[in-house]
Amino acid sequence: MRSTKFATVAAALFVAGCASAGMAHADPTTPPGPTPPPGPKTTIDSDGTYTVGTDIAPGTYSSAGPVGDGTCYWKRVNGSELLDNALSKKAQVVTIEATDTAFKTNGCQPWQLTDCLPGCAPPAANPIDVLGQIGRLFGPH
Repeated sequence: MRSTKFATVAAALFVAGCASAGMAHADPTTPPGPTPPPGPKTTIDSDGTYTVGTDIAPGTYSSAGPVGDGTCYWKRVNGSELLDNALSKKAQVVTIEATDTAFKTNGCQPWQLTDCLPGCAPPAANPIDVLGQIGRLFGPH
């Protein structure tokens, strides 16, 4: 009888050990711990002041210019120092440095981070698209 009890206890401990070992592994579909907050955005789609490195990533951004018939205003600052700004009715390109503390925009179409080097113009129209538009202007009506 003693060996039967021993075998039963040993089997129970073995099963309990296997069960707890299985529970020690995390479910691969569940992320470990809380989800980290999203990083800085690379698109600026509304008026406001954005903290560089927290709200937006540094880099070169382009905007198609003002919303409607208005004007597009932007400025780069480092603390209370104005680094650069513009008020324009044209497309804009600005390089926001990692050392800038904030970027403010008002009345501009969305800004998008580009691979554009500092001082370059916004992307030019595709020549095929331009030819198609010219063809519609002078083609049969």
